[in-house]
Amino acid sequence: MAWRIPLSDIEFGPEEEQAVLDVVHSRWLTMGAATQEFEKEYSAYLQCKHALAVANGTAALHLACLALGFGPGDEVIVPSLTFVATANAIRYTGATPVFADITSQNDLNISPQSIEERITDRTRGIIVVHYGGYACDMQRIKSIGDKYQLPIIEDAAHGIGSEYEGRMLGTWGETGCFSFFSNKNMTTGEGGMLVTNDDDLAAKLRLLRSHGMTSLTWDRHKGHAWSYDVVALGYNYRLDEIRASLGLVQLGKLGVNNEKRRQLTRHYRDLLRESAPEIGIPFDDHPGVSAAHIMPILLPSRTNRFEFMEHMKSQGIQTSIHYPPIHTFTAYKNWNKTDKPSLPVTEEAASREVTLPLYPSLAMDDVSYIVDQIQAGLEK
Repeated sequence: MAWRIPLSDIEFGPEEEQAVLDVVHSRWLTMGAATQEFEKEYSAYLQCKHALAVANGTAALHLACLALGFGPGDEVIVPSLTFVATANAIRYTGATPVFADITSQNDLNISPQSIEERITDRTRGIIVVHYGGYACDMQRIKSIGDKYQLPIIEDAAHGIGSEYEGRMLGTWGETGCFSFFSNKNMTTGEGGMLVTNDDDLAAKLRLLRSHGMTSLTWDRHKGHAWSYDVVALGYNYRLDEIRASLGLVQLGKLGVNNEKRRQLTRHYRDLLRESAPEIGIPFDDHPGVSAAHIMPILLPSRTNRFEFMEHMKSQGIQTSIHYPPIHTFTAYKNWNKTDKPSLPVTEEAASREVTLPLYPSLAMDDVSYIVDQIQAGLEK
């Protein structure tokens, strides 16, 4: 379908085209100099010690779980209101996801109170998700992690460029995981990044990223090694040079594009308060600086969401849902029949959530048109 206003759009120009051409002309396509430069610039941007480029955000989460030692018999606390990859990464290790509720209808992030209520003697870690680029309550969650000696993984797929108390999201936990999928604030098509300030953890992650090998093809090409050992059961989760080159350009545009997203979000909020006050707008006055990855709203409780989204579709506006809760999926209901989590806040918010279009090139007039159609859809 040709949308008048799509849900998301990428910001590519001649700079990205030239970056790809430069890699092609270099004749070196696997992980090498461009990837190393991307990692260096990314760690500088986040002000952290280590950044490791990987194949995608799911690979980042999987490697983080492996490096922290999660395995069969372990439990890891995670929100259900997230993309399924967050919980799948736990299951890849043989560990069990334990779903915590979200904070409120205004704060769709994992609840610190719900986290603490779900800790048992089998709990080995916590994964938080900064929904929409809005920060979780990391001070409280860090204090819980410290109290029970539980490592924290940040799923910051939505939070590229978000800050909380002057610190970048992704740098609060033992490790942060980012995605560069095509709908993210910066994209390489596929791709991801792991960040950490822990030297030992970084060394583990590097081994696991590339087959557990002690040297890489790039090292041997540059004459720094002639052979290698395999010292761990690793994976092929490397990023290639083409995607790394795209990432470097996109990182340079991130600050400006995130500010455009924030301006559009403020415009949405102002118009919705005026024209459709019955709509819930999560993260009102939320602390920190958000990357404004998505624009979620909550429909009035008795609204037929399918009919509302069909109305928006008929007007050429693409909408979506973020997210169907993971614990409601067939693969999860059938996987652990004894686990029936009570997640009333998650289920209520998820049943009413609709995601509106948001991307840097979206026009202010388009936002006005969308809000007009929201009002018309509610009247129907």
